Formats: sequence, C-alpha cells, structure tokens
Amino acid sequence: MDLPDVHGLSVLVRVDFNVPLEEGPGGDLVVADDFRILTALPTFDWLLERGARVTACSHLGRPKGSDDRRCSMAPVRQRLAELRPEIELMENLRFSPGEKANDPAFVDRLVAGQDAYVNEAFGASHRRHASVVGPPPRLPSAAGHRMAREVEILGGLLDEPARPFVAVVGGSKVADKLGVLRALLDHVDVLAVGGAMAFTFLAALGHDVGASMVDLDRVEDCRRLLGSGAKILLPTDVVALEPGGTFGPEAGEAGPRGDAKVLARDVPDGWKGLDIGPDTAATFAEAIVGAGTVLWNGPVGVVEDERFAQGTRRVARAVADCQGFTVVGGGDSALALDHMGLADRVDFLSTGGGASLEFVEFGDLPGLAALREAPNAPPPTT
Repeated sequence: MDLPDVHGLSVLVRVDFNVPLEEGPGGDLVVADDFRILTALPTFDWLLERGARVTACSHLGRPKGSDDRRCSMAPVRQRLAELRPEIELMENLRFSPGEKANDPAFVDRLVAGQDAYVNEAFGASHRRHASVVGPPPRLPSAAGHRMAREVEILGGLLDEPARPFVAVVGGSKVADKLGVLRALLDHVDVLAVGGAMAFTFLAALGHDVGASMVDLDRVEDCRRLLGSGAKILLPTDVVALEPGGTFGPEAGEAGPRGDAKVLARDVPDGWKGLDIGPDTAATFAEAIVGAGTVLWNGPVGVVEDERFAQGTRRVARAVADCQGFTVVGGGDSALALDHMGLADRVDFLSTGGGASLEFVEFGDLPGLAALREAPNAPPPTT
C-alpha cells in the first residue's frame, strides 16, 4: 500500500462487513458468513506488522440513520475479535444519518485522531458516503490489498479477456442494470439475461409475460439492445407461479403456496415467472462451460424459494465446471455458490455486487476517485 511509514500511527480502515447474520444457539445474532471479514485480514496484518494502531469501520444492514440494535456491529465485532483481537471496530456507520448524507461534520468525527486512511471496502465504494469519500482528501490514504485486487481483476475482464467472454446477469430491475448491460455488450461475446428483468426483454420481443415483473418504461430500451446485433440469450422457458400463489418474503407466516409449472416464453394471465426453465438453464450452462472468461452477477430466479432456485443452481454448477477464468459478483450469486460448496471452484469471488457492476459500466468508482484526491496520491499523468 502506498502509505507513509505507519509505525505508531492510527489508521482508519473502511471495510465492508455488511455480512449475513443468523440466530446462534443462545438466541443471539452471530455471523453466518465471514467471507468479507476474512478478505480484509491481509490488509489488517500488513498494518499491524508495521506497528499501526488500526480502527475499522463499516455499515451493516439498513438502519436508516437510527440506532437499530438489530443492525449492531456486536456480532461482527465478536467474530473479528476471534480473528484479529488487535482491531477496534466502530459501531454501525449508518446509525448516523451523516454517513449516507456525506455530512462533513460526520467526516470530522470519523477522522478525529486518525493519521491515515485505507479503503478496503470495494463493495461500498460505489456509494458517495462519508466514510468512503470523506477521509481521503484529509488524510494520507491508500487502497487495501483486496480493493486493489478487485480493481485489477475486473479491469482485466474489460481489457484482455480470454475468449469467448460470457456474462450472465440476473436480478430484478432492468433500470438498475441497463447501463452495465450496454457496457458489457461492448466487451462480451455472449450476454445471458435471467432473473425478473428478463421479462422486460421478453415483453420487448412481443411475448406475453402474465403477472411477471416488467418495467414498462424500459421496454423500448430493451428493444434497442436486442436490435444491436449482439448475441443476447433470453429465457426460452420459465418456471412460473399460478395465480394467487405466494413466494419468498411475500409468503408471510403461512409460507409459500401455489403450483409452480414450467411454461414456454409466453406466460398466461395471472401467472408470474420467477425462474428460468430447464431448457434455458441448459442453454446458459452450455455457453458458460465453453467460455474462456465468465462474469456472473445476480441470480436468475428467486433463490429464497426452493421452487424457483434450480436455474441459479444450474448456472452455479456451470460456472464451477468452467475451465476458463471465472468471476462472480457478490450478493446472492456468491451465496448460491457457497451454499452448494462450490465457492472454491471459482477463480475470483468479488466482495461487491453493485460495485462490481458499476465498475464494469464506468471503469471507476467514487471510492477510487476519492483516493486520487489524497495528499499522498501521485499527480495525474498528462
């Protein structure tokens, strides 16, 4: 890391410890997956070995600027203490509204008593939040080891990927990913689109989508992408829920109900498409397994509901079986691999879902731009 001698200095490290929690044997919340914590350890070790005093800070969940005990860092602090007891961990940054508002007064409190800053929170670096963009202009700053590796890997995908380059993008809202889809089409050989947003593409082709999620304001955008001549794979069959059925979080205490059936591209009225069908999953898998480079970001179905998780599992297995270079964005894609015991068969698991997509789209992030404003940053090249 490009920092001055940190011996005896206090260093603030912004980490992304927004990790899943679960109820432990005693009823208290405990860390369910410590992957993001583990990825920060090399940076902590580098600083500790050089005599720094290290304070980490992170957000957790969505407390909406209030002191929500369900989002306390206490379970994370306990796990971190087991791994690196020398590290102090602040309470949830988002307990203060100043974090998301990038309030200069909140930045003042963060940097008080600190001599240097390290951004080791790739997964949060697409946010212009106080802890991400506030400290670098005030303190000698650097990217952490994992942060630098994320940029190296994702940048390499855009510069010189092994061919064919296949991207699989899932998720729900087309509006959130139109920009990255356009950017990917400039680089990939095949773009496979799954998840709820695939139905806006199907609507653009004139197919009936029933009660499936569709962004009517983006149909024309999808139609233009489909008319670009790029190779875009869309579902040819779907798994849909019958009218009146419930699924996932909306099921409530009664639990999910209703039949799920494999249907063709045209979904009848009242039916809701919630997963890619088996034929589509086979087509996606064939493209993935034969790829030289794979980027996967986002589930292709509602993985919280077993009836609509099979497509994502098939994609996960194909990514694990691919002999090319495989990169998986954070979030539910990484969780699917982990639950299937396949995470160690992927070349690179990114710690950022939205951040990885924004980096692919723009080639930069607010957190990276802020580091270039640090007093120790090299002058820009002309």
